[in-house]
Amino acid sequence: MHVLTVLDHPNPKSFSAAVAQAFMAGAEAAGHTTELADLNAEGFSPLWSQSDIDPDAPGSDLSDVIAEQKRIARADAVCLVFPLFWWGMPAMTKGWVDRVWRWGWAYDQLDDPEKSLQRPRTGVLLVPAGARSDEIEQEGYGAALVTAWIKGTFGYFGLSPRRMELLCGATGSAPRRKALLERSFEVGRTLPPPAS
Repeated sequence: MHVLTVLDHPNPKSFSAAVAQAFMAGAEAAGHTTELADLNAEGFSPLWSQSDIDPDAPGSDLSDVIAEQKRIARADAVCLVFPLFWWGMPAMTKGWVDRVWRWGWAYDQLDDPEKSLQRPRTGVLLVPAGARSDEIEQEGYGAALVTAWIKGTFGYFGLSPRRMELLCGATGSAPRRKALLERSFEVGRTLPPPAS
């Protein structure tokens, strides 16, 4: 398979960047090819604009969106890596989702979130989080994120199978961070093929 990893973190030495590298190393160990979309390093604009609403208007330029869609077209699996930010996606990731997975390209209906205009691809979210897993589960945040991202957004993407890994304790001890990187490697190494 060809695996696209989409990274959102402005610091190339961040734990999120290390997670992306570990995941890709695992995918490569399993014989897959990998490609990294480092949104911050590449200067992707997350700003939803009039061009996104009316791409045929004079002066509209969606060349950055089209480039991302071509990356996705090459991929059999897509992994998004970003830190949990105010219990959601950071602006760069959210903007990438808003602008790239467009109505008419990714989906064209609202009645069935499992239907997509895209072919099936395996989908993974690797989300470093400073909070402990018991805190996340006790407050219901984990279930809310599964509903919003796995049952919702990834359904419109056509990603199947799909999974979310909250990497809790990412700001913790060195052994904890090492274990999370090993987990990220294993997620890449055991990546299942897309549903047929």
